[in-house]
Amino acid sequence: MGSGLAARHCVPCRKGTPPLQGEAQDELLAELGGGWRVVDGHHLEKEYRFEDFRSALDFVNRLGEVAERESHHPDIHLAWGRVRLEIFTHTVGGLSESDFVLAAKADSLEES
Repeated sequence: MGSGLAARHCVPCRKGTPPLQGEAQDELLAELGGGWRVVDGHHLEKEYRFEDFRSALDFVNRLGEVAERESHHPDIHLAWGRVRLEIFTHTVGGLSESDFVLAAKADSLEES
């Protein structure tokens, strides 16, 4: 699941583009793997669990490289054995398709 999204690239949104809502959000969320949720219709959130701090940090570093390549940057919360991601598009004030693409890419990093 989510692999089709992971193969896409993040596309910058123009100011004034409306955020995704309702059915559009639901369809893209269904394409992602488990654990993701839409919070208040505004952002995606997921917590990943790891065996130790080093594994969590390695994941964050790999994700940082992807975020730079895609020019789309999540909020990352790192703790011992845990990483929580919050993803949304600032320019639209909510969710865009690129947020779901980045979420799928994050999931593919966890699997590697």
